[in-house]
Amino acid sequence: MKALSIQSVIRRKRRQSNYTPSVVYPNRLKREFHATAPSQKMVTDITYISDGTNFHYLSVIQDLFKNEVVAWQLSSRNDVQLVLDTVEEWTRKRDVSEAVLHSDQGFQYTSQAYNTRLEAFGVKGSHSRKATCLDNACIESFFSHLKTEKLYLQQCKSGTEIRQAVEEYIYFYNYQRYQSKLKQRAPIEYRCALTA
Repeated sequence: MKALSIQSVIRRKRRQSNYTPSVVYPNRLKREFHATAPSQKMVTDITYISDGTNFHYLSVIQDLFKNEVVAWQLSSRNDVQLVLDTVEEWTRKRDVSEAVLHSDQGFQYTSQAYNTRLEAFGVKGSHSRKATCLDNACIESFFSHLKTEKLYLQQCKSGTEIRQAVEEYIYFYNYQRYQSKLKQRAPIEYRCALTA
């Protein structure tokens, strides 16, 4: 390689984080993603979306009973406040006491502020095992649908366009996107059928 003046491409190693989590909950879901009632088992996570220049961060809470997205927030910062705002939106809409809210072990979800907020509303926290994305597969699946069915096709060029695209897709997902798990109904349609 020296004689030919060539060099292999080497991936840079990630720096190790010195962050120590304040609170780590047990994995209460244990990949049992079936819920028998609304607001029983919830999943949450954050994904990033690029506008070509900057990243925007989407935080979502999804109800596993009917796969409905019950709260979401978009921010230019991936911080604890983004997660707290999402939880705030969720708790304003419904009674959440005794619900299980499952997430990965990101710094936002292991912070003292997040733990305090869950305790205030009587929510049971739950964390995936480290580096085990399948423990939170439902929300990862939602993000995959959002990106492949909307964002990759639309190629948003600003935060405003991203917000509009996300809002349109979540409305479509909740009200119009049929799911086999819900007997070929959309989440809101399924919920209405159960209460009728």
